[in-house]
Amino acid sequence: MNERDALRRLAADLPRAGDDAAVVDGTVITTDMLHERTDFPPGTTRYTAGWRAVGASLSDVAAMGAEATAAVAVYADETFDPGDLDEFVAGAVDVCAAVDAEYVGGDLDTHTEFTTATTAIGSVVDEADRDDAGAGVGAVTRSGASPGEALCVTGEWGRSAAALRLFERGTESALDRANDLFRFTPRVADGRALAGNATAMMDSSDGLARSLHQLAEASGVGFALESDAVPVHPAVDDVADDEAERFELAAHFGEDFELVCTVPEGKLDRAREACPAGLVRVGTVREADEGVTVDGDPLPDRGYTHG
Repeated sequence: MNERDALRRLAADLPRAGDDAAVVDGTVITTDMLHERTDFPPGTTRYTAGWRAVGASLSDVAAMGAEATAAVAVYADETFDPGDLDEFVAGAVDVCAAVDAEYVGGDLDTHTEFTTATTAIGSVVDEADRDDAGAGVGAVTRSGASPGEALCVTGEWGRSAAALRLFERGTESALDRANDLFRFTPRVADGRALAGNATAMMDSSDGLARSLHQLAEASGVGFALESDAVPVHPAVDDVADDEAERFELAAHFGEDFELVCTVPEGKLDRAREACPAGLVRVGTVREADEGVTVDGDPLPDRGYTHG
């Protein structure tokens, strides 16, 4: 049973488990676990691991349209190397600082492989604190999309796929570039800008294609994606052999931690202006019976899957 099947099994007893994070009395909370074998390719520095691990949880906070407050992490390894531990914490501190949050500690444990479990906390802003751009009203879930709305994404796609190819090359310059690509900025500011403008939203840890299928299932809609509209990270062009592989790495690889959202036509210009990472329209929300398509053809539900 993979992660998605497990979540479906738990949904009846844990109704809050279907979104990127839980919201309890205005507090947003989420947790993630990453392992060396599956999440950190050889050559990943501990600084990058700390940044990426904590950043993954902060990205879930962003997907709810919330402000990020703080993060903690469990650091487990076969032994506690002082340099590795210091670098991990430095990465965790710096990624929190990048989104105006605070890294406040965690726990240490021994394990058969380097493993980290991270938790991020945030808060949603109520109606009284709504700003002039409409940002910051409540949490944005995956279930509010309606046919006719714009399908949008933040940032650029495929950076993690490009990083993995560079990790595989193993040269010093390739590893430096790969680590740089692996350190993404969680889109907390963009999520805040989209709260009150977007009707549905999630982060793209499983890839663009899989995210669209997850949003479609949660909202009871379909999507028409336009492949040429997807903003692809320039690093992908350095590792992809052709256009088909370029789209594959951008749409199906996953782990880019960008935001995928739906926005009513009347709010689209305002949302674009408010998003610091850039907001690009890549398609349109359709009726559920039209399915999830790319350039008119079915879009495979393929991406990163745990388990």
